[in-house]
Amino acid sequence: MLIRPVTAAELPALQDIERAAGEPFRALGMAAIADDDPPTAEELDRFRRAGRAWAAVDEGGAPVAYLIAEPLPDADALHVEQVSVHPRAARRGVGRALIDHAAERARAEGARALTLTTFADVPWNAPYYARIGFRPLAESDLTPALRRIRAHEAELGLDRWPRLCMSRALGSRDLSAARGDVTPRPAPRTAP
Repeated sequence: MLIRPVTAAELPALQDIERAAGEPFRALGMAAIADDDPPTAEELDRFRRAGRAWAAVDEGGAPVAYLIAEPLPDADALHVEQVSVHPRAARRGVGRALIDHAAERARAEGARALTLTTFADVPWNAPYYARIGFRPLAESDLTPALRRIRAHEAELGLDRWPRLCMSRALGSRDLSAARGDVTPRPAPRTAP
């Protein structure tokens, strides 16, 4: 699966992916999430211009999943704002590949962790993230930036269902090597 930066022309496709990825929430009684509008093209473009929007593309080069992220300096982390996989590409490791890609980029930039917020009880949310190395953060572990993110989510009504913050530490080895998939390689050095 090729992962590459999102192009400006692909922003509507990302919105379509988001709509399709939201549909499974309907079966869990979370129709409000399924009906929620995707990020606007302007919001997505802000991440794209900052170099923090990546797409996983199919053999024809069309996006089937995407991830957007932003640095959280007070957490020494890259925060995964959104990762969405179109249902036709689900259960193939696409989401994990995007997260691993973001982790490698974050590590190269000197971050020590990935963070995200998610639904605690949705099988493809917190339980999935726990399987790929994220751990729940206690309320006392939240930085001011993570508290602001959670407060904004509450304003949007996302707290109608249990949510939590999670973090995945970024070690000095390649994440796939840590899982035993490949021979370890040194972490990239960053300029001072």
